[in-house]
Amino acid sequence: MHNTAPGTGPDTPHPTPRDVPRPTAGAAQDGTPEGTALVVEDLCVFRGNRLVLDAVGFSLGTGGALLLRGPNGAGKSTLLRVLAGLRQPDSGTVLWHGHPVGADTAAHAARVAYLGHQDALKPGLSVVENLALFARAGRAGADSAQDSDNPAKDHAPGAQRGQTAWPNMTDALAAMDLLPLADLPARLLSAGQKRRTALARVLLARAPLWLLDEPSLGLDHAAIDLLGAALARHRAGGGLVIATTHVPLPLPDATTLTLPPADLHDEGAYA
Repeated sequence: MHNTAPGTGPDTPHPTPRDVPRPTAGAAQDGTPEGTALVVEDLCVFRGNRLVLDAVGFSLGTGGALLLRGPNGAGKSTLLRVLAGLRQPDSGTVLWHGHPVGADTAAHAARVAYLGHQDALKPGLSVVENLALFARAGRAGADSAQDSDNPAKDHAPGAQRGQTAWPNMTDALAAMDLLPLADLPARLLSAGQKRRTALARVLLARAPLWLLDEPSLGLDHAAIDLLGAALARHRAGGGLVIATTHVPLPLPDATTLTLPPADLHDEGAYA
């Protein structure tokens, strides 16, 4: 964990955060309540000399959901990347069931399914080939992976203790209405079909923590209903969902965390 802002020297102090309301949602107290899975405390991230995230804190229990809102540049995507382990915070703590996620980055990677703005599909591969490639790569990196000659069958990466065997490849395709498109090359898919394929990849991860950056991008009403059903099933099994959004998402009873505009941190900040 860094204590010096990226791009600054040891003698260059961080800019002092302005006295603005610091966003929290269910901020953790000493003695984390039973059932709390994820705790974020006083998370700060700088981009150069700019403060992007200022003492963000929240906690989320099993089956919980958190909607991240705020204008462009407020740090929503940055926060997701920190929670996914793709970026280190400059200060603050992320705990999973009371343990710092940085203590075992491989274990944390296996418990996270991250969906960014990009769908990350290989255009020359079919839908099922893209998903099978992901499943094979994920199993290779998971300590609990099971051997299988066919990555399109019953195993998926990142299987976690307490998670069900759902979904296998067919389940994931069906959940996103992709069975008719399974053999179609990704380059021929529409934007919405690509997004549904990326969401099927999230399902296949069998990870308890879903981090979704604008998951409804490119989806029509029918596809948003499919997304809602997948989110509900994940939460019913004890899974957690954290999603950024500018539009309503089918996440009933979700907590909302609104990050302040970038100009409250430092004018011109971008995240």
